[in-house]
Amino acid sequence: MEKRWSIKPEGDLKIAGHLCEVLNISHELANLLVQRGITTYDEAKSFFRPKLTDLHNPFLMTDMEKAVHRIVKAFDKNERILIYGDYDVDGTTSVALVYSFLRFHHSNLEYYIPNRYEEGYGISYKGIDYAVEKGITLVIALDCGIKAVDKVAYAQEKGIEFIICDHHTPGDTLPDATACLDPKRDDCNYPEKNLSGCGVGFKLMQAFCRFKDYKESKLYDLLDLVAVSIASDIVPITGENRILAYYGLLKLNSDPGIGLKSIIKIAGMEGREIAISDIVFKIGPRINAAGRIDAGSDAVELLACNEESEHLVKGMSENIDASNETRKDLDRSITIEAHDLIANNEEMLKKKSTVLYDKDWHKGVIGIVASRLTESFYRPTVILTESKGLATGSARSVEGFDLYKAIDSCSDLLENFGGHMYAAGLTLKIENIPEFQRRFEQYVEDNILPDQLIPQIDIDSVLHLKDINKKFFRILKQFRPFGPGNMKPVFTTENVFDYGTSKTVGKDKDHLKLELIEEHSAAIKQGIAFSMGHALDKIKENKPFDICYTVEENYYNGVTTLQVMLKDLKFKD
Repeated sequence: MEKRWSIKPEGDLKIAGHLCEVLNISHELANLLVQRGITTYDEAKSFFRPKLTDLHNPFLMTDMEKAVHRIVKAFDKNERILIYGDYDVDGTTSVALVYSFLRFHHSNLEYYIPNRYEEGYGISYKGIDYAVEKGITLVIALDCGIKAVDKVAYAQEKGIEFIICDHHTPGDTLPDATACLDPKRDDCNYPEKNLSGCGVGFKLMQAFCRFKDYKESKLYDLLDLVAVSIASDIVPITGENRILAYYGLLKLNSDPGIGLKSIIKIAGMEGREIAISDIVFKIGPRINAAGRIDAGSDAVELLACNEESEHLVKGMSENIDASNETRKDLDRSITIEAHDLIANNEEMLKKKSTVLYDKDWHKGVIGIVASRLTESFYRPTVILTESKGLATGSARSVEGFDLYKAIDSCSDLLENFGGHMYAAGLTLKIENIPEFQRRFEQYVEDNILPDQLIPQIDIDSVLHLKDINKKFFRILKQFRPFGPGNMKPVFTTENVFDYGTSKTVGKDKDHLKLELIEEHSAAIKQGIAFSMGHALDKIKENKPFDICYTVEENYYNGVTTLQVMLKDLKFKD
């Protein structure tokens, strides 16, 4: 598939020159800093050397004092407290963190994760009824609840108070809870607006520590959970999130919690450095699989394991891994089935959007399938299945196209929907699907720009292969952790040639192992290009071509070398 290359504007040359001098780094690395809004030595120092002491005062968050006072009151009266969270990675890590920390100081605790299929997202009436049965008088809701006005009112009628810790955008009316902690509240001046749900839970525990004058070291021991939530929920890894992710990764790599350690082991990652991408592709999906296939509470049980329950960890992690294998099988089979429906239908191939429905597709993986089909065909995609007599589904978009507006244009056909520009969920009557397909396609066709149907690669800057050396990479590594707001830098080099030794590799010879050179340089740079084996003949013509890539370390036979990992290549004709 053709890709558009978009090279970012170069940062201010004067500022970049200053950073080159004071930091003793190359112009290309200084430019990366300027592009990220870093313009002074002190800002660069904070970026490269994050400090926990730079975390914001948690009491800057609106309602924080009320929340802490209510928890202290519950402790003093030995009230029964329920830690309630969503079934995804952010929700389960949030519950595991708050539950694990509070049990150091209070034994009258329980946790609750709603069932994805029976209760759906967020606070449920069934969950409140469970709290009533168990004699709960205080619920701490994590990663959900900021729009649960009716459910919080229902809980109040039952004598249950709520502390809400959420990071989603509130509605026009806040729930009448004891405290609503959400940095996205209009009346909240907390400096970091993009915390994960687990991040908000962490700030509540940090405030509790400071109020009670407890050492925060025990709380910092749980930062590996915060890092997992930040990576999995795809929040910007900037500002306070960067500090939390940085120290969370240190914990994850040096001394992870018992539950996470078991996931790392079963995922085959023992003994290697874990990065944000490993959380996204290996750790997060296993935690998510519990809620998709079985029960999200299984994930909390594992993540909250301590020394007393360590003997149970192996069995629990194996169960979660089995759920993940089931999830992968479902994901793979449904994706292939859906892909073939499009690829074998000329009329569907001509469309600007994809809307597919099958009553037998598993509800727990249709969001993943929508993402994969969006990658394959690069157009707004809606995948629907049947649940409780209705069609329910997930939608994903492409760069720059507002999916939410497209779905909203069909709102009269829907029972409900929600989401944002790039991802949404929706429910409609099955008989409305054909008309929804027609109108959704019409809206996309009328509003999408031709360029938005071509995947874009964002490139940070031009780089010469000869400038990729050990010092360059040592400093580049200090830009980590990478993620939204601080993506792994992508470079382009123009007019490279095959050294003569490039070849196809892999079982089906569909990957390229490259040795590349530039004009006027003797430096030979190794590279790998996955799924680009088809380009070998053209490369062998000994004509110049352009590449865009990331710089990686390659480990082979105990030797570490630097290589470029191609994202795309372009020939001159």
